Amino acid sequence: MAYSEFDLADVAAKLGVTVTDAPDLFAGVPGVPLSPTVQGLLPLYFPLAIANGTEKARSELLIAPVLADTREQLGRRVSLFSGWDFVVDRAKGLNGVCDYILCGSPQQEFITSPVAVVVEAKNENIKGGLGQCGAEMVAAQLFNERSGRPAESVFGCVTSGNVWRFLQLTGSELRIDQKEYYLTTQPDAIVGILFHMLGGTGATLRGRGDPR
Repeated sequence: MAYSEFDLADVAAKLGVTVTDAPDLFAGVPGVPLSPTVQGLLPLYFPLAIANGTEKARSELLIAPVLADTREQLGRRVSLFSGWDFVVDRAKGLNGVCDYILCGSPQQEFITSPVAVVVEAKNENIKGGLGQCGAEMVAAQLFNERSGRPAESVFGCVTSGNVWRFLQLTGSELRIDQKEYYLTTQPDAIVGILFHMLGGTGATLRGRGDPR
C-alpha cells in the first residue's frame, strides 16, 4: 500500500486516527498577500491552466508559484520539495511520492523535520485526496518524532490549484476544515494559512508576527 491508495476510512482503520470535521478550522488566522510578482503572473497562469486542463498544468502554473512565493516571503527559512519519495514505514503503507513537502528548515538538499504536506487533487477531486493527505500527515508526524523534533500539530492541504482544503493532525485526531478557499478570490487567506502551517512546524516568521 502507498499514500495514494489510502482513503479516509483506511486512515481511520489502519492508522488508528480519529477523523473529525471542523467548521472553520483556521478562523482568526490573518491573511498574507501574495507578492506583487506572483499577483501579476496568476492572471496569465489561470487561463493556461484551465485551457490545458491537466494536473501537471495546475501544479506548475498555480500550486507551485503559491508555495514558492510563500517560501520566498519567509526569507527562504523553509524548504519546498516537489515529487519526492517519502518512505517512513512500509509496513504501514507510509511510503510513496508526495506532491509537495514543506519543511521548517532552510536546508533544501534533503527532507528534514518538521514536515508539512500538500497534496495535489487528482482530477480536481478534493474529497478524494483527503485520505492520501491524511496518510502523508501521519507519516510526517512519525518522521518528526523519529527525528527528535515532534511538532504539536502536523498540517496538510489538498488543492486543485484554485480550490484549497486544509487539515490538522494533533495526536491521533485528524481535523478536516469544512471550509474551502479559492485562489481566484481568497489568495490572502490561503497564504496566511500556509504561513500558519509553517509557523506551527517551527518556522520563524520574523517581521510578520507568528499567526499561531
